[in-house]
Amino acid sequence: MFERPLTRKAWLGSAAVAALGLLGLEAAEGEAASVSCILTPELTEGPYYIAGEKVRRDIREGHPGTPLTLRLTVLNAKTCAPIRGAAVDIWHADAAGNYSGFGAGASSRTFMRGIQKTDRNGLATFLTVYPGWYQGRAVHIHVKVHVGGSVVHTGQLFFPDAVTARAYKVTPYTSRPGPDMLNAQDSIFVNGGRRSMLALKKTAAGYTGSIAMGVHK
Repeated sequence: MFERPLTRKAWLGSAAVAALGLLGLEAAEGEAASVSCILTPELTEGPYYIAGEKVRRDIREGHPGTPLTLRLTVLNAKTCAPIRGAAVDIWHADAAGNYSGFGAGASSRTFMRGIQKTDRNGLATFLTVYPGWYQGRAVHIHVKVHVGGSVVHTGQLFFPDAVTARAYKVTPYTSRPGPDMLNAQDSIFVNGGRRSMLALKKTAAGYTGSIAMGVHK
């Protein structure tokens, strides 16, 4: 089922807006990240947002790719307490670099898109695939956090370049050359992406990516 559209606010592309943002983590592959109460800047939502996404955990819809479990925690930036019932809205490219609703992915408006509500620990969990790349951007996932019907954060989540290089050595990623842009070359990443980096852990099935997002209610 679809959740009714959530109120949006015009915080697009303003890396200078430091009042809201992700709670910083020291992202290290294979290690637990340490919580830090330093907020990162807002990052643009980009051109591929579609309102009214499905409330669901598994957003793959049969698209191939290495499984990726996302564990996204929403915290009160003032107290670091978890926020229960926040709506976490994510969207990203599939393994081939396509977004649903656009270009080669236009036949569907739903794959690799979804919303989850946070539990009492502030945690929202998604099952997806390791994102593909597209020209001019480093590998990333888009995210919005809604609390009480209002958007309290718009951002992007990034992946360590070394992890991406290893992830792309298996099918279906090997059907394309590697990404044409590293994080340090990405115009969005350089405006706050380092503090929006997922902590990646290799699992038997694929990867788990975790981060905490601090917001002002």
